[in-house]
Amino acid sequence: MLYDYYVVDTKNQQVPLKNFEGKVILIVNTATGCGFTPQYEQLEKMYEQYHDQGFEIIDIPCNQFGGQAPGTDQEIHQFCTLNYNTKFLRMKKSDVNGANALPLYKFLTTSQKFNGFDKDNKLTSVLEQMLAKEDPDFAKKSDIKWNFTKFVADRKGNVIARFEPTADMSKVEACVKSLL
Repeated sequence: MLYDYYVVDTKNQQVPLKNFEGKVILIVNTATGCGFTPQYEQLEKMYEQYHDQGFEIIDIPCNQFGGQAPGTDQEIHQFCTLNYNTKFLRMKKSDVNGANALPLYKFLTTSQKFNGFDKDNKLTSVLEQMLAKEDPDFAKKSDIKWNFTKFVADRKGNVIARFEPTADMSKVEACVKSLL
């Protein structure tokens, strides 16, 4: 269950996800230098609109995809607040794949498998070609493929959806709204 896991904040304190019991949670791995970085703006709008209804966003910066989250936790926080005025929770920069991946991400990727990128997004073909060069079987694996992969959990801690970075943010919002 989602509530069995924790994240680590920028002060190296463990934050149990049980603290968010009863809330709709969106967990996202982010990067400050990515083509999807402007999604911070849409995420913040969602946060502002739905936070009072029991919605939380947990931002986990990750530098595993193209080195697009350089800098310290403080530098990442400054970038996000200055450029996107984000107010949602930002955690310590962490790995989401591999031997050092947060246990939370192993749970998330087991709960919701990779089902492909949104075919209508102009970056889909770029991502597919790049990932296929590294691993021709990438589409058969459930690991995180790129920055801004989002998982949504309901008020009971059930992980009910996974949205790849190419997903239209209106679909993400519709999912969250349906759970509030």
